[in-house]
Amino acid sequence: MAPALNATADAAFKHPLDPLTPNELTTVTYSVRQYIATKTPIKAVKFIQCNLLPPPKRAVLAYLGIPLEPGAKPEGRVPITRKAEADVSINRTGYNFIVAFRNGQWEVEKMTELPQGTHPQITVQELISCEQVVKNSPLVQKVAAEIGITPEQIFCDGWAIGYDVRFAKQRRIQQALLFARFSQHDNLYAHPLDFIPIVDANAGEVLHIDFPPSYKAAKGSGKLELTAPSTAFPPLEKELVNNSGRDRIPPPKRAYDFLPDLMEKTEPDGFELRKDLKPLHIIQPEGVSFKMDGNVLEWQNWKMHIAFANREGIVLSTCTYNDHGEVRPLFYRLALAEMVVPYGAPEYPHPRKHAFDSGEYGVGQMANQLSLGCDCVGQVHYLGGSYPAPDGSAIEVENVICIHEEDAGVLWKHTDFRPGGRSRTVRSRRLVISMVCTVANYEYIWNYRFYQDGSIEVEVGLTGILQIYVGADGEQSPYATTVAPNLNAHYHQHIFSYRLDPMIDGIKNTVIEADVEMLDAPTGSKENFAGNGFYTKETRLATETGRQYDISKERRWRIVNPQRRHYSTGKEVGYSLGIKGGVISPMAKDGSWLMTRAPFVKNALWVCRDVEGEENGSERVYPAGKYVPQTRETPTDSIGNWVKGENPTDGEDILVYFTVGTTHIPRPEDWPV
Repeated sequence: MAPALNATADAAFKHPLDPLTPNELTTVTYSVRQYIATKTPIKAVKFIQCNLLPPPKRAVLAYLGIPLEPGAKPEGRVPITRKAEADVSINRTGYNFIVAFRNGQWEVEKMTELPQGTHPQITVQELISCEQVVKNSPLVQKVAAEIGITPEQIFCDGWAIGYDVRFAKQRRIQQALLFARFSQHDNLYAHPLDFIPIVDANAGEVLHIDFPPSYKAAKGSGKLELTAPSTAFPPLEKELVNNSGRDRIPPPKRAYDFLPDLMEKTEPDGFELRKDLKPLHIIQPEGVSFKMDGNVLEWQNWKMHIAFANREGIVLSTCTYNDHGEVRPLFYRLALAEMVVPYGAPEYPHPRKHAFDSGEYGVGQMANQLSLGCDCVGQVHYLGGSYPAPDGSAIEVENVICIHEEDAGVLWKHTDFRPGGRSRTVRSRRLVISMVCTVANYEYIWNYRFYQDGSIEVEVGLTGILQIYVGADGEQSPYATTVAPNLNAHYHQHIFSYRLDPMIDGIKNTVIEADVEMLDAPTGSKENFAGNGFYTKETRLATETGRQYDISKERRWRIVNPQRRHYSTGKEVGYSLGIKGGVISPMAKDGSWLMTRAPFVKNALWVCRDVEGEENGSERVYPAGKYVPQTRETPTDSIGNWVKGENPTDGEDILVYFTVGTTHIPRPEDWPV
């Protein structure tokens, strides 16, 4: 039964940034289908995503009574029109719809055809369908049979194609990384297959099969050399050709299970769980110290809005802190903006593996339903989420965001060592907002931590299973670790871009860069007699720019409000941005596929002006572009282009993007989990 167009009750939001309810989502998608059916000749549509389209920042702040400048009164409320945005796929073309709630119903306000070759993100259903297409392909079945694998044993992780100019931009392409599974819950990653099908998601067909080469020791020299020349794009042969330069390799058969009941059966030396741990209980007999009102949380002077988004996962917004009775605005929005996982093997087709897990798939739609006692402990409050199925119905995920308190060790301690002196120890409590997402082989644990001293911590936990490919006896890549016999794990990086929309005591902010410098004066001089002098050298980032981290100078940044001074230092009040724990340098060269498609990885920090539409929220959200799958050039709507204007950013409404990550050189101990 189609949902009614009248959805007045659903549009009566508590907070202007409340995500679409499941009922709103289905009503929005129904209005899109009605519009297509009555206004266009199109007969079939596939929904990719549907989210709230945020209203303008000033309208939201006025609605909440948050002033734009220190000491100012909040601006007067203006009417807020609730809007939604939907991306759909029709045949080989993508469309974007803006839908507004007016006169008691949702109505399509704008329909925009995306440029040819521009693709919205890949859906969960398309990833699942990819596996079925591969299993049912006679070509894949034939190639698998040559190494002893039957159709029912074939499994795959569908990945975005990455970068491959052999296929038309209009095609919606996935590369299928194949594995075998020899029992129902067998760890399939222990049995990689030696070929990679290319799948057209719209047509539901296998277009081609790639056979990756590998490395063997050359006779006489002992040096590693490729089994076949590795060109950028091997030709698409009319007949299937194994151009890898090596014989076909059956997948390793040994089980490397991680589920205890399977390990009891498959581990050569047997297996049993540890028995020397006694129960550890985390209890709060009087309940939690935070309170929730819909999506708005209050805890220890903090107040913020928490929302689920299809692409970013957790979105935190309109965050304030009650400073001895004065409610001080801190940031308007904080969320993951983009991420990429580039692999380091240069031989084709492995360079295609640089996964944009946010822009290509959507972190939110990959989120787990969390369980008490495992993913979250203690007394927990959950929030749910929803996103559209291809037909426009709402897929609801319960318990997708976990909110709880943790003991965080000692906050501070001091002892007066003198006779009769006293000591004082204060323990730290923190509030944690979490989500766990499964993207094929990897799990990401997203934690936002808020502390009683006013500090905020962003943490990404990486777990799951390595991306594995098969190697024959004697093969050893210089770009991978052999984690088990015939199982290789490529070196790779995980790089994350976070978007911070600051409003430190108002929306007119500035970023200051501070380097710790040694005093130039030589040892023995009157200015630096002992040779120990050092100081901080500060630079105002007065125009849009990207900045790299300099470890030799202990570089740091802080976001300040030029309109307000600290009572003690006399300096502008602000928040320090410390990213030393996650500093990463991209290993790809300038002009590489990665640097072309993911310009945000070039710098640890980016500062640009916020640009908003007249009726909608910010136009600068995603640093690698709004539509990421199958990009081949640097998108015009990406961070590198935003800062080219070098517009003023001193005391302006600015955005700060910070880049963090890690370089993973796999160890055998990382296997199987």
